[in-house]
Amino acid sequence: MTYIADQVDVAVIGGGHAGCEAALAAARMGKKTALFTMSLDSIAMMPCNPNVGGTSKGHLVREIDALGGEMGKNIDRTYIQSRMLNTAKGPAVHSLRAQADKLKYTSTMKRILEKTENLSIKQQEIVNILVEDNKVTGVVTNRGAVYGCKAAILAGGTYIRSRCLTGDSIEYTGPNGLKSSNELSEALKKLGIELRRFKTGTPARVDARTVDFDQMEPQHGDEIIVPFSFEHTEEDIKREQFPCYLTYTNEKTHQIIRDNLHRSPLYAGVIEGTGPRYCPSIEDKVVRFADKERHQIFLEPEGENTTEMYVQGMSSSLPEEVQLAMLRSIKGLENVDVMRTGYAIEYDCIDPLQLKHSLEFKIIEGFFSAGQMNGSSGYEEAAAQGLVAGINAALKVSGKEPIIIDRSEGYIGVLIDDLVTKGTKEPYRMMTSRAEYRLLLRQDNADLRLTEKGYAAGLISEERYQKFIEKRQSIDAELNRLKNVYVGTSEKVQQILEVKNSTLLRSGIALSELLKRPELEYEDFEEVDETRPDLSNDIIHQVMIELKYEGYISRQLKQVEQFKKLERKLLPEDIDYDDVYSLRLEAKQKLKQIKPISIGQASRISGVSPADISVLLVYLEQRRRTKKEEE
Repeated sequence: MTYIADQVDVAVIGGGHAGCEAALAAARMGKKTALFTMSLDSIAMMPCNPNVGGTSKGHLVREIDALGGEMGKNIDRTYIQSRMLNTAKGPAVHSLRAQADKLKYTSTMKRILEKTENLSIKQQEIVNILVEDNKVTGVVTNRGAVYGCKAAILAGGTYIRSRCLTGDSIEYTGPNGLKSSNELSEALKKLGIELRRFKTGTPARVDARTVDFDQMEPQHGDEIIVPFSFEHTEEDIKREQFPCYLTYTNEKTHQIIRDNLHRSPLYAGVIEGTGPRYCPSIEDKVVRFADKERHQIFLEPEGENTTEMYVQGMSSSLPEEVQLAMLRSIKGLENVDVMRTGYAIEYDCIDPLQLKHSLEFKIIEGFFSAGQMNGSSGYEEAAAQGLVAGINAALKVSGKEPIIIDRSEGYIGVLIDDLVTKGTKEPYRMMTSRAEYRLLLRQDNADLRLTEKGYAAGLISEERYQKFIEKRQSIDAELNRLKNVYVGTSEKVQQILEVKNSTLLRSGIALSELLKRPELEYEDFEEVDETRPDLSNDIIHQVMIELKYEGYISRQLKQVEQFKKLERKLLPEDIDYDDVYSLRLEAKQKLKQIKPISIGQASRISGVSPADISVLLVYLEQRRRTKKEEE
């Protein structure tokens, strides 16, 4: 007889960024939820870089907030520097990034979890998943306690059968020397889940008291602070900021690395896992980019009340004494002391091709997976998946259809679709270049794109939703007003144009057309626009983007329409691809493995060609006609 320690609706395995968002979403949707973590002190821990956001990752955080998640709010509460990146480029690639006070970020998120109704937090290691009739029924701790559940979310991060490597030293631990989970892998394999081995790494942390900042270039935060959360204003979160510092490696640094490559577990063949292509170690950079004379190194503070600084750009698994030597060869770090040595970490994760777009396993009903367990890298990618898995686990318990975000709706949709359709052979990192419709998926309009979905899930309050409706209406009203406000060739208007080096008018023109000129801004016409309403900066920002990029936006909307048509062409669940005449063998194998739900998804599978898609379209039409004749 099995004794049940407790019965919950949703069990979340792991307390990292994915686990936190998953647990909060499920609990806030009214489901009795338990979050199991190896250590209460590692909840929402930042074992690597001390920042949230960045290029494309900032988009994910704002989308998380638009859906009702917590990451954006938490970094707004705990940041020590904020910057909008890529502002010299178009709005599609503007990305918000904030340096975090790491300890404060963790403790604040832990407090949020503790105060959330329907949510209990347990320092327990999960070693087994109970499944009956291909449905998850419970989880088992290392002490033998059984917790019954109707849905479970696997969010183990980099702790599953993990080991940390520095030179010849191998420690069988998780990040920051915390305990690794060594039994769950076998349990997952027994359930028929395919695992793989990935690797990532982190650089040394150095003592700020031993750094000569006068030899480095300071990197300050923005004067005008843009919050991550759409619920916050600049006034809510503005505070004193801390600078980061820029320096560079040099030929001496590179020679030290080259002389010791044989001592790197990466090059000695000790590391089994596949590392991230877009976040290589410093030794990998020196080998792969041998022609580069130097590499950027950023020193980033880890918090307000610590002297620890993160050496961004110098991830390494070289021996400790080599790391110290190469650091001391860098300008400003000649006398530096290392507080934590860098290391590489290997861990088990799943092949994400085993998942549906809801992040539920195809072979086990009610069992979901999120975060680095799915082969992704980064806090933001993990949190985004955790939120989606938490929402869909709660909906599963309620017997409702899952929420799916497609590629035309958000970076979260791109992230998940890439993982479950294309898979990944290395830690997946979100980039703006992965999003085909990035002009539509800007960080500034995440609320306009996704708040409706968050409200439908029950994660957006009525008050916030009404403010969102008012904002959307204000944008539409102002766009319509500007199309109907005409300015003529008055002396005042011509003076404005002359000052802005803009071509003078020969006749009257709608203000909406005039504002499309790149050199002109909304406030330029304040004196001549007599019906101008009092609008907030974020509404004005949206209006100006809609006007200035109208042609490009219209073109992308047409592309999205074509995309949606293919997404709506659903593939029958009972389709036997072996019976589809003229499909190539590789296409049959991939289609049978991934089981796409639509022609659109099938078209994105590696190994399925446009010719194969044409064959599928012909097959679907023939099947439709046959069915109609039979009726």
